[in-house]
Amino acid sequence: MNLKTLGVILCGVAIMQSCTSKNSDSTQASDSLKVNKIEKVAFGKLPDGTVADLYTLHNANGMEVKITNYGGTITSLTAPNKNGKYENVTLACDSLSGYLKGVPYFGALVGRYGNRIAKGKFTLDGKEYSLAQNNGVNALHGGKKGFDKVLWTATPIDGEEPQLKLNYTSADGEEGYPGKLEVEVVYTLQKDNSLKIDYKATTDKATVVNLTNHTYFNLTGDANKEILDHELTLQADKFVPVNETLIPTGELKAVAGTPFDFTTTHKIGERINDTKDIQIKYGKGYDHCWVFTDSGNQLKNVASVYEATSGRLMEVLTTEPAIQFYTGNFLDGSVIGKGGIPAKFRTGFCLETEHYPDSPNQPKFPTTVLKPGETYQTTTVYKFSSK
Repeated sequence: MNLKTLGVILCGVAIMQSCTSKNSDSTQASDSLKVNKIEKVAFGKLPDGTVADLYTLHNANGMEVKITNYGGTITSLTAPNKNGKYENVTLACDSLSGYLKGVPYFGALVGRYGNRIAKGKFTLDGKEYSLAQNNGVNALHGGKKGFDKVLWTATPIDGEEPQLKLNYTSADGEEGYPGKLEVEVVYTLQKDNSLKIDYKATTDKATVVNLTNHTYFNLTGDANKEILDHELTLQADKFVPVNETLIPTGELKAVAGTPFDFTTTHKIGERINDTKDIQIKYGKGYDHCWVFTDSGNQLKNVASVYEATSGRLMEVLTTEPAIQFYTGNFLDGSVIGKGGIPAKFRTGFCLETEHYPDSPNQPKFPTTVLKPGETYQTTTVYKFSSK
């Protein structure tokens, strides 16, 4: 073998080693995409020029959750279908400007008081408080500028399971509520493809608190499709009847024998138009609070939703005593969602874990009063899988 031939062979070996190294790096880069991590980008500007940010939490399975500190809003949550494909399963907007135009609480943190308070008034310790009447004559979801429309202080927390901690201080008298309320909400994207939400609050004056998340889900992964074929199970033997303005009558009614019985699995659309039932008529479908058979404050599995076409299953666990099930009855296509898709009638459903609506005016309901020295603390988990 002459030197020229030897040189060609050595050059060929070097090229092969280089290609092998590049292929190895490429594989590692691909694998590195599936790790627990948090990304931050600017999401847009508020009218006063303040920048809102968007945080993306990833887990090693390939699931991701996008959350903006404007309203603590979930703008995307991906879940696997039966073929392992991850798709967004929430209703949301593409940009901050979409939310600023006004949306029906897409993905938002709701407070101080989730759900309705009759006539925007309640009495606490002998003093009457007046709130904004932003839902007909009633107060809804914290008022005209509730927690869904404020900028939260965000702290990303790297770790085995990525977290986003959000903090907000609600001033004494904000939206009519008494007491300076210090609120902390932590979103955790867990290894088992579940999103855990931990809520905490303290106050310097007696007040009422009922925090929740208002994400609209559509497990098909297609926001054009209705949610009527989704199959729902609720571990709840009672619900809260309402009047024509959707305020509780004060009683609890057994679900047995009514369109509200989901103790065994039913498709959402199976009985949703049964307007012979006055409660269905009042809600224009389902927009009611169910009371769990086990209303204890330990973390418990309370609901599941299955969508057969995609094979997606969502389970809900919570420490709360009740849940508001809402079927998008007031969506009318006027709000434009992701990809320019209008949010149409019954294309999303909500499962908002909570205390009962109008509890401050209902002495028989579990109290939502928080006093100085006490800590409001609840947890809800949305777990996703496929079958």
